[in-house]
Amino acid sequence: MTVQASSESGGSDLPLVFDRPLAIVGGGVVETELLQDLAQRGLALVAADGGADAVARAGLVPEAILGDLDSLTDRAGWEERTRVIHIPEQITTDFQKALYSTSAAVTLALGMTGKRLDHTLAALSAVLQYAPSRRILLVDEVDVALAVTGCIAFEAMPGERVSIHPLLPIRFRRSSGLLYPMDDLLLEPGGLIGTSNQATGEEIVVEPEDDTPWLLILGRERLWDLVDAT
Repeated sequence: MTVQASSESGGSDLPLVFDRPLAIVGGGVVETELLQDLAQRGLALVAADGGADAVARAGLVPEAILGDLDSLTDRAGWEERTRVIHIPEQITTDFQKALYSTSAAVTLALGMTGKRLDHTLAALSAVLQYAPSRRILLVDEVDVALAVTGCIAFEAMPGERVSIHPLLPIRFRRSSGLLYPMDDLLLEPGGLIGTSNQATGEEIVVEPEDDTPWLLILGRERLWDLVDAT
């Protein structure tokens, strides 16, 4: 790849625009095999600060490293291989910095959950903030969570776990293909949530009353189905 110089604040060439799916890699738990699979499938990799270490363990080089760089090891070495963009403001997390500094039709977020509960909560807050403007999938060792605004329809096997989690209070107009229907159902944090529902084998349709963001959580084996669908 072409080596580019370090930038202290990103400059006018931000956001970085990608014409293919993007994976933002954070400093949480990230599986080497998954990163290598992403690279083989042609996804762009961008590291959020210390997430560069996970990319390096996979034998890969990210297209850029973004963040306040307080967790980045061997910055000088990275600057010889890829673009390092220092964004010093402390109002947002490194994940948020990576989101507002990039643009892609589909964005996978790895290493943003687990390891530290405060980082997980911050990641959910970032997803809520950006879900209206971009497709984001949070990926961990077990699950994939798609931030959804509006209605969604997809196929699922009978008995497959389908979890629906409200990021804000949200009322669902109707559903089909779920063991526990969601017709005229209000979900809200601190109240009723829709985790651990199940597919009946028919097409699943979930229709909320408005565009309030919510999370669709499936097993990670459905990752590429969701990427293709979005």
